[in-house]
Amino acid sequence: MANTPTERPILVAVANPDHTPQLVRTAGDLARASDSAVRIVSVVVKSRDSPFAVYSDEAIIERYSGNSQEIVDRAVDVAPDDVAVSGTLVVSRSVSDGILSAVEQTEPRALVVGWEDRTHRADTVIGTTIDRLIERAPCDLYVERIGHEAGAVDSILVPVAGGPHVGPAVGVAKAIAARNDATVVLRSVVDPDTDEAAAREFLEDAAASLEAAPGPSVRTESLLDEGDDVAERLLEVAPDHDVLVFGATREGAIHRRLVGSIPQTVTRRTDRTVILARDGETIGGPVRRRIRRFLPTA
Repeated sequence: MANTPTERPILVAVANPDHTPQLVRTAGDLARASDSAVRIVSVVVKSRDSPFAVYSDEAIIERYSGNSQEIVDRAVDVAPDDVAVSGTLVVSRSVSDGILSAVEQTEPRALVVGWEDRTHRADTVIGTTIDRLIERAPCDLYVERIGHEAGAVDSILVPVAGGPHVGPAVGVAKAIAARNDATVVLRSVVDPDTDEAAAREFLEDAAASLEAAPGPSVRTESLLDEGDDVAERLLEVAPDHDVLVFGATREGAIHRRLVGSIPQTVTRRTDRTVILARDGETIGGPVRRRIRRFLPTA
């Protein structure tokens, strides 16, 4: 049976208990704002050459649920007191397949995952698992860089340049700001490819989306900026903020539409907390979900 809107959780995928607190704080903020629960999912990979290959899925869950319980216990420690937290262990042939299966089963409001700074193939956005989630998860997706976590949060920067991903970007910014009594700063940069009228419209649309997002009202600022290089301008102002939230950008190639070169450039050169947001409506919808059931997951 599908979940009702009030039952849809914020799903958090974790593989390492040490990463759980950082990701659950973000998920907890989203859950509190939307009056949801947090559900942790951890995947055990059962490939042909895995030591788990001789076990049934049920046996694996029974024998190895201890790590999952540790993850849930650590999640409870950092989640808001008024947010329910639960967890599950999923057995699958790959991490991405397991997470996508959990998404299908729980129909979450959003999925929160983490990534670590490592060098990947040039044809991937962040890494194979995250790339597949970006392309296929039919819900809002938040990808947070692991290991670069803000302490006290006073200011959250959301660069805006239009497009469908602004909504989830300002939504998570508002949720984090509400917990920390912080300010959300919307910033639109006028560059050679963007005129001032368009930049102002981006700001107005982002401000309206932020106001409509779940949760209490927060302080906001809208700033119109100029610069020949958007990434360089954002890097100049990044130290003034504790968290940077990027929506996927509007560039040409499919992988650049999903994440974009500007967030990639800024992320590589800043030590701020960075969250990348992707709107589920660009992937989801009843028709796309029905089609996806017939697509191979390899």
